[in-house]
Amino acid sequence: MNVQTATTSTPWQELVPAQVGVVLRGVSWSTFKALMADIGEDRAYRIAYDQGMLEIMVPYEQHEEPKILIAEFVTATADELEIEIRQLGSLTLEREDLTRAVEPDTCFYIQNESQVRGKEIKLPNVPPPDLAVESDYTRSSLNKFNIYSSLGVPELWRYRKQTLQVYQLVEGKYEQSDKSIAFPFLPIAEIPSFIEQSKTIGQRASVRLFRARIREILQSSSQ
Repeated sequence: MNVQTATTSTPWQELVPAQVGVVLRGVSWSTFKALMADIGEDRAYRIAYDQGMLEIMVPYEQHEEPKILIAEFVTATADELEIEIRQLGSLTLEREDLTRAVEPDTCFYIQNESQVRGKEIKLPNVPPPDLAVESDYTRSSLNKFNIYSSLGVPELWRYRKQTLQVYQLVEGKYEQSDKSIAFPFLPIAEIPSFIEQSKTIGQRASVRLFRARIREILQSSSQ
């Protein structure tokens, strides 16, 4: 990954050309918040902040497509179960008391959806998202696992190199699992193949195939 390192004295606009990342060290929380206000919400950058280190990443095309499809698969699963979920995309998850913040590629309230429905998400006043998704085409310079675990996100999915890994928060640390907490029946190992199929049959066709697979699993479990 092409990652530059700089101090806070260097203008961030000069450090984020296309398809790179930049790490700023020695960034106070107040400076971080000022930078975020200056950048604004209408941006393509993803940020992560960990106790003085700020990483700003520009997503690749190869990064965006898998996360879009994974989000489609999660919503399709919820529809087949006829349950409510709340998808909040790259919502900035932050805790000033922990001086940590992160923007997942997408995130969902599933088990706790009813608790946050219609509410502003401001941690720790409300629970963290039940599921966060990271599509890693390039490797982050920060340990995002530490950030997510400190925020209390119970489930993290990471898609990397055509593999979907599921992590569950156990006693403050993430442990890899072959099952999802939110959707224990979900065929996690099959999801990458649906993503790969989309490259030849199209995204919507891939989502329809995935939905049919979920229906098959649910029907067989009800018999």
